[in-house]
Formats: sequence, C-alpha cells, structure tokens
Amino acid sequence: MFRDRNVFNLYTGVNASMTLETFYSNSDRPGLLDIARYPYPGSMLPSSYRLSPDGKHVTYLHSHTGDMKNSLWIQDIDSGHSKMLWDVSGKDLAREKETLEEALLKERLRQRSSGITAYQRVGRSALLLVNFERNLHIINSETGERRALTSGKSPCLDPKISPDGQTVAFVRDGELWKVPTKGGDAVQLTSGELGTTRGVADYIAQEEMGRSSGYFWSPKGQRFAILEADERHIDRYPIVHQGKDQVVVEHHHYPFAGAKNPKVRLGVIGSDGGDPTWFDLEAHYGEEIYIARVDWFPDGHLGVQVQNRDQTWLELLDIDVDNGAFKALLRDQQPEAWINLHNGFSALKKGGYFLWLSENSGFFHLSLHERDGKKLRDLTSGEWMVTRIVKIDEPGRLLYFMATKESALERQLYRVSLDGGEPTKITEDSGWHSVTLQSKQDRYLDTFSSLSSAPKVHLCSLDGKTRVTLADSEEKDKRPGKLTPPDLLTIKNRHGDTLFGAFYRAVEDDGQPKPLLVHVYGGPHAQRVLNAWATTVDMRAQYWATQGFHVLRLDNRGSANRGLAFELPLRHKTGVVEVEDQVDGVRHLIEKGLVDKERVGVAGWSYGGYMACMCLINAPDVFKAGISGAPVTHWDGYDTHYTERYMGQPQKNVAGYKESSVLHQVQSMQGSLMLIHGLIDENVHFRHTARLINALIEADKDYDLVLFPNERHMPRNESGRLYMERRMLDFFKKHLA
Repeated sequence: MFRDRNVFNLYTGVNASMTLETFYSNSDRPGLLDIARYPYPGSMLPSSYRLSPDGKHVTYLHSHTGDMKNSLWIQDIDSGHSKMLWDVSGKDLAREKETLEEALLKERLRQRSSGITAYQRVGRSALLLVNFERNLHIINSETGERRALTSGKSPCLDPKISPDGQTVAFVRDGELWKVPTKGGDAVQLTSGELGTTRGVADYIAQEEMGRSSGYFWSPKGQRFAILEADERHIDRYPIVHQGKDQVVVEHHHYPFAGAKNPKVRLGVIGSDGGDPTWFDLEAHYGEEIYIARVDWFPDGHLGVQVQNRDQTWLELLDIDVDNGAFKALLRDQQPEAWINLHNGFSALKKGGYFLWLSENSGFFHLSLHERDGKKLRDLTSGEWMVTRIVKIDEPGRLLYFMATKESALERQLYRVSLDGGEPTKITEDSGWHSVTLQSKQDRYLDTFSSLSSAPKVHLCSLDGKTRVTLADSEEKDKRPGKLTPPDLLTIKNRHGDTLFGAFYRAVEDDGQPKPLLVHVYGGPHAQRVLNAWATTVDMRAQYWATQGFHVLRLDNRGSANRGLAFELPLRHKTGVVEVEDQVDGVRHLIEKGLVDKERVGVAGWSYGGYMACMCLINAPDVFKAGISGAPVTHWDGYDTHYTERYMGQPQKNVAGYKESSVLHQVQSMQGSLMLIHGLIDENVHFRHTARLINALIEADKDYDLVLFPNERHMPRNESGRLYMERRMLDFFKKHLA
C-alpha cells in the first residue's frame, strides 16, 4: 500500500518503479521504516487458497509487487507452476477513490490489502466470482476468460452465490439485488423507507457481534432471510473532516452505551423479490434483543440466535417461515457473567441433528443435539476450548475443529466422532495452524507459523501421509531471518493466576537492567501472546529492542481464549485487574534483574490506549511514561454491545462507569503522557481524547499531542505512520532513556 512514494523515496533513495526486493534495506536490524511499511516480514505469503474440485489446482490471492495490492493466481499442484488469472497491480486504487461505504467496510474488516481482496468459487465449476472496482466479475480459472456481471458507480457489497450456482445476490445502496451468473440484468429485490436498509449488517453487528452480513440464502435457493435496520431514531454523530480543503461532514447513527440501539427486524423474501414476511421477535420476547446469527435448517426453517441486551443469555430459536411459528430450541445463560457470541451452530443435512458450541462449562465446547434441541451428547470437554468448526463429514460421522487443547498459545486441528470418544489431533507442528478443509476432499490447506517459523502453506492429506508445500514466505522474503523471536514467559500474578507474556530483549544486552516498554492491549475478546509468527513480527517491539529497550507483551486477566473465569474479573469495573497483572509482569522482570524499575513505560492503542492511561493512574509508582493511542476515556462514549457486555448499562452501573473512567481519575495520573488520535475516527471518536484534554487542563497536567486529521481508528497513510513511530520513540527516549 505504498501510496506515498515521495515520502518513501525520501528515506530510502529508491526509485518507485523498482522491484519488491529494493523496498527493504539489507540491514540486519529492523529500522523505523520497517514499522511504518507494509507488508511486514513474513507477510508476503499468498492468501485465500481454494482447492479446485478435481484437486489438481489451487487458486489464491497474492501481491507480486509487494504493495499489498492483490492479484488472482492459480497454481498447478503437481508441477508447482503458478500464473496470474487477473493482474490488477497496475490499477490506481488510492484511498481517495473509495466511497465512504467502502472505506467504512474496510475499517470494520480491519482490511489493509487492496486490489482483489476476496473471491468465491461458483459451485463445483471452474468459474470464480470476483468483486473488484465496485462491480462483480466472473473469471474462468481454466481459460482465464473474464466478463463483468454488473456495472455502476455504487459498490456491490457482500456478494453470495446461490446454492445451485445460477445466481449471485449482493447489496447495493442499502438494498438486496441479484444477477444471473451467466449474465443479464441485475434486479433490485427489496426497497423501503429512506434511512433504512435491507440485507445490510448494521454497525453494531459488524463491529461488535461478528456478523458482517444482513441476508442469507435458503438451502434450496428459493428464499432469502433478510434483516432490515432502522437507525433513524438514533441521534446523528457528526464527524468533520478538518484536514480537507472542502467542508466535509459525515453523520453516523452511533449507538452510545445506555442509549438507543438500531431497530432490526427479521424477515423472509422470495428469491424473485416481492413483499417480505416479517417476524416480530421483540413481541415474542417482550424485551430489547439482538439478532446475533441467522442460519437455515435443511428443512427450510430458520435457526436464529437471539441475545438479550444485557447479554446474559443466548437462545437458539426455530422459526417456521411458512406460518411464523416460534420455538426455542435451547438457551445458554450466564447471569453472573456474559455470553460470548460464536459461530458454532451447524445443522447436519440428514437426521435433523445440529451441532452447538456452548461456554456453559466455562470453556467453549461442542455438543450434538436432536432437532428439538435435546442434547444427545457432549463431543468435547475439558479446560481448553474449541475455537472453530472446520468441517462436518456426515457420511464418515466425523467432526473436524480447531482448538486450544495442546496449549492456549496454539491452534491445532482435531477430529472427533459424532458418536463420541476422545478427539484426535491431526496437525503435527507446534504453533499456529489456520486450516481450510473443503467438502468432499481428503486433503486440507494449512497455513502454519510459529515464533521461529514465518508462515508457510501446506496441502496435507487427512491421513498424515503426504504434505506438499505450496508457499513459503521466506523463499522470496529474506527479512524474517533477521528478526529475533521473543521469549515466551509464564508468570504467576499476585493471585496465583498463570499469565503468558512475550519478552523482546534489547539487542545490545550487556546484562545490566534496561528500560522497559510494555506494549499493551489488555482488553477482552483479544489474545496477543501466541506461539505464532504474528507475535514475532511485532515490528514496533522489534525496533524498540534495537534502541536499547526491553519490550513486554502480556495477556492479563480479561483476555480471550483462557476460559470464562479468566475473563470475568474485569466485569463491571475495568482498568484495575488488567493493570494489576501488567504490574506483576513488570515486577517479575525487575526481580530477574532485567529491568530498571525507574525506567518503565507503557504504550497501547484503543483499549490499549485506555490501559496506558489507567497504568499512569493506578500504578504511577511503576509506569513513568505512557503513550495512549485512540483511547476510550469514558465508557459512556463507546457503543452499546461491546461496552454493556462487560460494564452493564450505565444507568445500572453508575459507580462502575465512574471508577473505570480515565476522566474521573485524572488527578491521580502521574508521569509523562502522549496522546495520539485520528480526527475522523468513527469507532473511538476523537471526542474521547478531547474530553481527556479538558480534564488534563483542569488538573493542570501536561501532555503531548499527535493528531492525524485525515485518519480513522488507525493511521493507514505510510507517511503518517512513519511520523507517528518517530514521535513515539522520541517521547520514550526523552522520558526513559
């Protein structure tokens, strides 16, 4: 994504037309540019692999120019020969050309790549569906022939192919459309009042619920389940583009904690359109709810996951779409905790059974249920968790899934019988596996990495007898070999809980205590310490280590994938136990003689930015300087679903919101503080930092301020990232080195 070539050339002296190899220095140590520049070492690997139905080819996305602008490729498995099916490397895809809708969708998906970012196979044919430059295209993977399915200036979003492969549905301008895969006119299927959408996932669903879609094909392709979202009753939050030459104002219907949510209703519509049939779920439940997931049973009923606003229960609902009859199949409840949403419902095609993922035991585990919801048997159990269903082999009575059974720091592929028994591990190497296992295939695609191994893609047989390497990120990118993996730490906190950390030693380590920088996130629903290349390729930590600092990443209580009991201590009051654990991690290193206790800093972004402030408030004797990027400074200014999951509603937890607020504790803040924020951040609004600045002024406390007028939640512009990283390092050198 090297759009700012002039800035890049200024620091490297290279010509913009040079090849990938010239983009990076030959230094044995990462430099400042290596933090600002994407892709990171080891991230050159192709992605989105799909195995052809005949098993002879794989298709994938890859940027051969090193600028994260993906083209579409095909590779012959036997010969290893690859060729491009669609080269888009010469296209001008600058951010400025994106519509607001496209820009916001990228933010929700945390998408940094451009070009062709996704594609789908049309049934079991050689045809591929590609969404590029706002329109849909069909490309023949055997001949390379390409044709456009749609045309127009409005982007075609969330395309999905019908079960029979004859039709593509998509969303345009907030309405559901369809077009034949053979070609023809696109037809609009839905319409409604201005200010409402159909087939679109609302902000809360996309950002916080893990549901990116608002429509769903039925099993036989005769109907759609659709969601209509109405946000007109929510006050509009204006975001002014202060850095533009013209006056530009965005208006977002942002649902603040304790305030109104979008009105979302569920309906079904025929595949040819017509008037939808709507189901009144609120009338059925008698309270405000979230529609968390929508699926279909093979018999044509809907399987809908519904969650209450307090997020203490999740119900799987059966809806007969022909007569509108409701039936609750099961309910998971956590009255003293919260429900973590999942994608662990899957209906079997025969027998009327379905799989369900539940955290009722304290860890996510799978069970098999009869059609009426009655549990037949648990398929997994123990103090570890299932993280994803990969594939159900009904004829073989086998279930494939990813889990943390070996270690919370790893992901491995397992198999278990639907009839019960102990799971069998299939993947072999210790580390992080991301597996794709397609139906009617006896092989799986495995993207593997570890702390010491940059990512590789293997095609493996399920019987473990064969493994073919399709891609190795170190073959064309020598930079991974220049990075030193961090040490994995196992630490006991003051309460006896086990914490995992990653420790990046200062490059020039003479055995004397060094200044320490804690690179923190600290929030729930995240895990940052992994036996994966992603932990090693923390380029900020790697660079800070070259500048004389030790660096620590630590997953405190509240972080994900360790079980519900590990998450719960921050319920209804944040910024306390998280800081305690970070302090215990620092003190562990001090006791080992590694760290100078007078020179400890902390830096983080988003929840990590909040944590940096809370460390200076709750542990000023430990942390002497902090950098807070895009912080939430008061939970009343963040959105409903995320905030209320952990904090409850502000009307019901007044004391907790106050005690968890940076704004109400500024008087206790000590040490040096740098604030960083994008002025058009639509996720954590700049208002958070502005309110903190007011509190700092009132308390007569100094701060440094770095603003990005044209950036959202994270700086995407390379020159901006370079400037930010330099300012951050200068700040810590001034106050700690």
